[in-house]
Amino acid sequence: MIRISIDAMGGDIGPSVLLPALLKVVERRPDVRFQIFGQEAVVRPVLDQLPKLTAVSVFTHCEISVRMDDKPSQALRHGRWKSSMWKAIEAVKNGQADVCISAGNTGALMAMSKFCLRTMAAIDRPAIAALWPTVRGESVVLDVGATIGADAHQLVDFAILGAAMARAVLAVDRPTVGLLNVGVEEIKGQEEVKQAGQLLRDAELPSMEYHGFVEGDDLGRGTTDVVVTEGFAGNIALKTAEGTARQIGEYLRAAMSRTLMAKIGYFFARDAFQRLREKMDVRKANGGVFLGLNGIVVKSHGGADEEGFAAAVELGYDMARYKIIERIKSDLDTFHARRPVATTPAVPGDEQE
Repeated sequence: MIRISIDAMGGDIGPSVLLPALLKVVERRPDVRFQIFGQEAVVRPVLDQLPKLTAVSVFTHCEISVRMDDKPSQALRHGRWKSSMWKAIEAVKNGQADVCISAGNTGALMAMSKFCLRTMAAIDRPAIAALWPTVRGESVVLDVGATIGADAHQLVDFAILGAAMARAVLAVDRPTVGLLNVGVEEIKGQEEVKQAGQLLRDAELPSMEYHGFVEGDDLGRGTTDVVVTEGFAGNIALKTAEGTARQIGEYLRAAMSRTLMAKIGYFFARDAFQRLREKMDVRKANGGVFLGLNGIVVKSHGGADEEGFAAAVELGYDMARYKIIERIKSDLDTFHARRPVATTPAVPGDEQE
């Protein structure tokens, strides 16, 4: 059984979308069990209408819910120990759940997750990893917003985290990994990125194949299975892609309604346009995984519909089934075992006589 804890109070709409989404997961994944946390007056009326979900769930009332506009510090101060978000994360820490899913406030969820679960011993900072639609299928991109700025060793950590996720979700035995840069030439880019590339090349890790540098247009091409960057650039790339997808959608709608012939053409091609819309809908490829913590937390898009939230839950399901925490720790141990020991250069005049 895969046990999943749910913050039922998160998202733009709340339980009326999240709970029917869980029913979809139950129908597709019969070995799943849920622990649902939220305010009884809001959750119970919806849950009682879903007997199949009720049969595989345990509900816990929480008086407090974290608001979407709460600052992380406010959420920690008022919601620690007692909010639905905290309780869902705490279930993972206590071993009552294998993964936590929330569509709530991203900053609050990260702050609570770090405070409750702590980062792994070998990880300096956690990362948020997202599945990125490409012309080849999907890639893993991280970090998309958790860590602003990263040194070479943190970028290497992200590469190890991303490769583990790619093996779990994309079913690739040895995923290719690229470092996002302003060019593919080795002489280009920030020093931290170049140093990270050298570390990955020298390590020759069995868990991944280091490809080298990739550029922004490689994200959509799917040049590598994993793209690594720091959170500032990653978040801008993510929001730019989301905005571009919506922009293209608006262009298509305007073009298809401009003339009678365009409307007729749309009528005959509507199935193809529907598939294109689903491919470009960022809420369908839903779920940002918090990696580098001592537990699995998945952040769903706040505006996700039922299918979108179900996708985030199933992503968490795959992470737990693959035992990604244990595999990440193993990969980190392998990297540190292969990493050359730094030596302090001799200072002239300090030689022993």
